[in-house]
Amino acid sequence: MSDRALHRALLLLALVGIGIAAYLTYVHYRGLSPICAIDGGCEKVQSSRYAKVEGVPVPLIGLIGYVAIFASLLVRGEAARLATAGMALGGFAFSVYLTGLELFEIRAICQWCVGSAVVMTTIAVLATIRALRAPGDPLRALDGPRGMLEPEGEAA
Repeated sequence: MSDRALHRALLLLALVGIGIAAYLTYVHYRGLSPICAIDGGCEKVQSSRYAKVEGVPVPLIGLIGYVAIFASLLVRGEAARLATAGMALGGFAFSVYLTGLELFEIRAICQWCVGSAVVMTTIAVLATIRALRAPGDPLRALDGPRGMLEPEGEAA
């Protein structure tokens, strides 16, 4: 997979994550029940004592994380690649922790949370692959002319 394809996939996944987290943040602040195909699991998770960290709603933390990842993808250079991978790995670790809480403490599954965890896991894998590639790696080459959102220094 070329760097261009990885970059585009990461942008798309970050937008999906933003959508999920924004929806759950909206639901939280409006006091609504999330749409849930699993019998009350989402509401049970959203209303649990684990739904906030130091008073900050978990969906808002996720939204900030996804926006930060998206923003890092708009910046060129190796530092931005490493920042993206670092944030994604941190988000992955947080998702693993939250999934453990759902399974073993809350004893309920939220489909939105699972969706977010899958998105973050995929972002973490792709961002890490992208960050670990050496600058001269032919797989990092772009498929066409460099555009505004493509990484610098890699013309076809």
